[in-house]
Amino acid sequence: MTKHDTSRRGLTTVFEVTGSVLAMAYALLIASNTGEELLGFALLLVSAGLFAAWAVIDRRWTFLLLQGFYATSAVIGLIRWA
Repeated sequence: MTKHDTSRRGLTTVFEVTGSVLAMAYALLIASNTGEELLGFALLLVSAGLFAAWAVIDRRWTFLLLQGFYATSAVIGLIRWA
């Protein structure tokens, strides 16, 4: 394994873990119906961005397309609840 591969693996791990935690927080905020929708959709947007970066690094194009859908959903939610 080269230094570049190790660095890439470290980045994807950070993107994966952080993106997952933010997505879970988004889901809980939206489901809780406590008036925190803007924060929830902002977390979804950041999560989609992190997952998109992971998808580009790993060349997972279908996963990147899915993150585009999630990012679009987040923007719609932010506009809708603003």
